[in-house]
Amino acid sequence: MNSSPEKSLYLLALVPPPELRETVRKLKEEMKTRFRAAHALKVPAHITLQMPFRRTEPELEQLDKFLGEFSIGQKPFEVALSGFGAFPPRVIFIKISDHEPVERIYKGLQEGLSPLLGENREPDISRFHPHMTIATRDLAESAFDSAWPEFRNRRFEAGFTATSLFLLRHNGKFWEFFREYPFKVLPGGQPQ
Repeated sequence: MNSSPEKSLYLLALVPPPELRETVRKLKEEMKTRFRAAHALKVPAHITLQMPFRRTEPELEQLDKFLGEFSIGQKPFEVALSGFGAFPPRVIFIKISDHEPVERIYKGLQEGLSPLLGENREPDISRFHPHMTIATRDLAESAFDSAWPEFRNRRFEAGFTATSLFLLRHNGKFWEFFREYPFKVLPGGQPQ
């Protein structure tokens, strides 16, 4: 019998407001209907800042404290979305126009998260490519070959102000919002 505490699966992300999440959900529905790729519907529209990781409730307390303190020192910033990109042969995503503000918050987060997650290493910005996925692992290669030529040339323009970090938790079937960590620094540089 295994008596070790249960570890839940978490994901750390930037999440757009409800109206934009709905727009992205409709694109994911289109991918499901037209190209039989439904996996991306299991998570709300987001930009991943930390790939999924497992934590027990006691381990979560330390993470929660770090994320709260980290977020208080962050300023809201604009995220512009423009067009589509791909990681062949299975992923199609909405592109982020300016990676710099997202990379900046990623780097700061990783410096604090790495030791908490047992990954004592320098954050590798070169491997981080911020994006918003609309089709992923269940997109067949043949469906990708049909979808990508269309999406490569399709227009999409949107944006949002990132004002919080979100911790999502997997409930065994899909990802749910678990905690929000609001940014507290106002544009003038002073905490609220």
